[in-house]
Amino acid sequence: MFQTILVAIGANLASAAGRTPMETCQWAAGQLGQIPGLELRGVSRWFATQPIPASDQPRFVNGAAWLSGAAEPCRMLEVLHAIEADAGRVRGGPNAARTLDLDLLAMDDFVVATPNLVLPHPRLQDRAFVLAPLQDIRPNWIHPVLRLSVTTMLAAVSGQDVQAL
Repeated sequence: MFQTILVAIGANLASAAGRTPMETCQWAAGQLGQIPGLELRGVSRWFATQPIPASDQPRFVNGAAWLSGAAEPCRMLEVLHAIEADAGRVRGGPNAARTLDLDLLAMDDFVVATPNLVLPHPRLQDRAFVLAPLQDIRPNWIHPVLRLSVTTMLAAVSGQDVQAL
C-alpha cells in the first residue's frame, strides 16, 4: 500500500470531444478517482503556465493529484497512459502541445530507474508548474533522493511563471 502517489495533470489543447484544457484536466482528476484500489486524497488548484521550453504553443493548465492505495508502479503508469488516450492524447515529440499529460511523479519513497519508468520523476524539482500544485496538496512531501521538501524545491524555481487560476 502506498500512502502517497503523486500525479501531475496538464493540458494545453482542446480535446477531440471539445473539452477545454481546464475541462480535460478536471475530467482527468475524476478519472484518477475511479482507479480501482486507489483513493483520491486531494486535487490541487489549477495553474496557468508557459510551455517549457518556451515556444509559441498555448499556455498549459496544470495541477496535481494525491492518491493512496494498492498500486504497482509500472501498472500505474499504464493506467495513466490509458486515461491520456481516452482524452485523445497523441504522443508527439518531446515538449509538444497535448490534450492531456499525466505524469507519475512519485510513489512514497520508492526509487526506480528503468527504460520505461523513473521515480521520482527526474525533472519534478526543476518545474514550478509541478511544484506549485504539489504545494497545495503535499507541501511537506520530501523528495526521496534529494531529501528536499516541496516548499524548498519550489522556492528554488520561484522565477518561473505560474499563475493560479
